[in-house]
Amino acid sequence: MADPADTGDGTDLVATRRRKLTELRAAGIDPYPHAFAGVTPIAEVKAPHEALADGEETDVRARIAGRLHARRGQGKAMFLDLDDRSGRMQLHARLDVLGEEAFTRLREAVDLGDLIGADGTVFRTRRGELSLKLDAVTVLAKALRPPPDKFHGVSDVELRYRHRELDLMANDEARAAFVTRARIISAIRRFLDAEGFVEVETPVLQPIYGGAAARPFRTHFNALDQTMYLRIATELYLKRLIVGGLERVYELGKDFRNEGLSPKHNPEFTVLEWYEAYADYQDVADRYERLMAFVAQAIGYEGEIDWSAPWARRTFAGAIADETGVDIYAHRSVEALRAAMTARGLEPAEHEPTWARLVDHLLSKYVEPKLIQPTFLMDYPVELSPFAKRHRDPDAPGLVERFECFAGGMEIANAFTELNDPDDQRARLEEQAAAGRAGDEEAHPMDEAFLTALEQGMPPTGGIGTGIDRLTMLLTGRTTIRDVVLFPALRNE
Repeated sequence: MADPADTGDGTDLVATRRRKLTELRAAGIDPYPHAFAGVTPIAEVKAPHEALADGEETDVRARIAGRLHARRGQGKAMFLDLDDRSGRMQLHARLDVLGEEAFTRLREAVDLGDLIGADGTVFRTRRGELSLKLDAVTVLAKALRPPPDKFHGVSDVELRYRHRELDLMANDEARAAFVTRARIISAIRRFLDAEGFVEVETPVLQPIYGGAAARPFRTHFNALDQTMYLRIATELYLKRLIVGGLERVYELGKDFRNEGLSPKHNPEFTVLEWYEAYADYQDVADRYERLMAFVAQAIGYEGEIDWSAPWARRTFAGAIADETGVDIYAHRSVEALRAAMTARGLEPAEHEPTWARLVDHLLSKYVEPKLIQPTFLMDYPVELSPFAKRHRDPDAPGLVERFECFAGGMEIANAFTELNDPDDQRARLEEQAAAGRAGDEEAHPMDEAFLTALEQGMPPTGGIGTGIDRLTMLLTGRTTIRDVVLFPALRNE
């Protein structure tokens, strides 16, 4: 995407463009006009004319606008490529049509990367390119920096994430991924709205964080002289809305967890949570299967994952036993479980302070990477699930009605039959507080406001949280979360 008019090092390029900016203004041309009305997306201009024969002209007028991508030709005619969000169209500029002043300005004062508006008629060149025969060109924004070339290498990948605008400008696949992300979110809303759910918004800045096992970001509310937290989940506020009688609610929004960076983790991430009264975790699993099949069809997904129902359903403990040979319920203390792991040559994970954290380590290291097709792992130990209802099966002591869903080797959803017994919930949170005192930095704090709400009575409820970023990774074939978050967290340069 190099401009033949640009020569020298980067400083010279910017200086040359600034000189052209001055020349435009001296000629009475505003290089940054307020508006350019009546623009039609390039794809809409081209669509009705795909059947035009080579060399055929029309009298159909069109006005398009976008960024100048390429320029070819000398003398009295030029061909230019113009990009907008919907596609690319060739422009044919002729001296005898534009006039000498406008033609010369287009050739000498307009650079690649500039935003321009183009008016003309649609035709197909003799070489078969659907094009616009220019009769007017308007400078809409003079670019003072040259456009990017193709990105390659580690340093350029870093640049793509720091300056996503350059990535979107140069990389059609990047633009397509983020358009698909928007379509995924739109499809989710359509599905849930049609199922009778109400979209709501709950606080991002909270006096007590909760609803997940995670370390929070903290800040200070000056007017209240109070420590506040960026939410780690929307769960507890949404369940308070169930108490209030909304019955089916969902929220699509940002959560924040003060944890490490990895291809699957960004500290700021987008989550869908929904809660429905009079449902349990089996009902939620059925609805989630239908949701994902709907979304995959809505965006035209054609990858290796089969999103159609039914999905595989396995027990949590059974999956761990299958992959490691360890029966976690036969070793119910951290010392016994670590000894069983060591006996089987598994990583002892000495850094995990509690039995629950050690069990989670077994899952994430030995089971999760192998779950490629959508799979529900059902029935978790109570120690890992402070907000899930105890299992109704009398032969399942110490278990709760919870599932996590995995696909593409990573967790994508977490769901419960929600705990609605306020006394049981208080006891669970007290256990979490004890775990925090024992060194678990991700233990859940006590939340009296939530417990008070439960004491008003919450109906039987099923709830789920699913990560939009990871779903987008799977549905667009990306292997790192940074490719589906517009501006991911990065270390300072």
